[in-house]
Amino acid sequence: MTTPQIKRKRVPVHGVLLLDKPVGFSSNDALIKAKRFLNAAKAGHTGTLDPFATGLLPLCFGEATKFSQDLLEADKTYTTVVHLGVTTTTGDTEGEVLQEKPVAVSIEQIQHALKQFTGPIQQVPPMYSALKRDGKPLYEYARAGITLEREARSVIIHELELLAYEAPFLSLKVKCSKGTYVRVLGEDIGALLGCGAHLKELRRVGVGHLALEKSITLEYLESLPEPERLALLDPVDALLSSFAPVYLTDELSRRFLHGQRLPLNKEEVVLPIETSRVRVYRESDGQLLGSAQLQEYGILAPERLIATEH
Repeated sequence: MTTPQIKRKRVPVHGVLLLDKPVGFSSNDALIKAKRFLNAAKAGHTGTLDPFATGLLPLCFGEATKFSQDLLEADKTYTTVVHLGVTTTTGDTEGEVLQEKPVAVSIEQIQHALKQFTGPIQQVPPMYSALKRDGKPLYEYARAGITLEREARSVIIHELELLAYEAPFLSLKVKCSKGTYVRVLGEDIGALLGCGAHLKELRRVGVGHLALEKSITLEYLESLPEPERLALLDPVDALLSSFAPVYLTDELSRRFLHGQRLPLNKEEVVLPIETSRVRVYRESDGQLLGSAQLQEYGILAPERLIATEH
């Protein structure tokens, strides 16, 4: 008779882990593994990466999950290799080949094509995506051989840089707004060049102000003792570092944590100049209290609050 395994009790863990997601893992698979390695009670990721893609996947634990929406809204930066001359059902290496064409395009033609996709553009979401129609993700329809009409959406390609071109492979760096499908961008570039294309590689190197250089792999995380794993977490306010800080007295902190809108003045706090969203701290101990909107006439309106010990 086998002895049943005792399930470990998960513990509160608060902070942000910058993970370098490996190829072949869904974002949720990577999150589940990291959550288990940290024995964390609550966790969430900040925007999916396709299984074939790699790179920066910020994971939020505990109180940090309250601010994950800010990263979902943030600009993303990728490097990608576009395989010209071959189209696939999914727009990447995971799909079946649909068509192959010869590739005879020049650097000048590529540069001209890239200019057409820089700035605000319209993009039709792919059928192989997690967008839902009638409660069901589009990829389920696609796998059943059903193609649905999709409305084009406005996205912004802030930067589209040619890194290298060795036919048929086109290496690009893309900085784009939320909701951009780099797979579709690669397909559309291939279509404009007249040869078609799909993504051979996709790597996310930036999410907002967070950079891949500071990320760690699942293998490295697993190799460490648990206390050293926890030491890799950035504090919760790492997600808010682009917001100006506001420091409150103990009394104002108490009222802020009760969700009260606070009329502030320069005698009580140092107010940042020309900003709307701020991160709020208790001055006496540096405790992060949450995020807020700094409105007209110095009104501080609580947004998301941190559960503090006192």
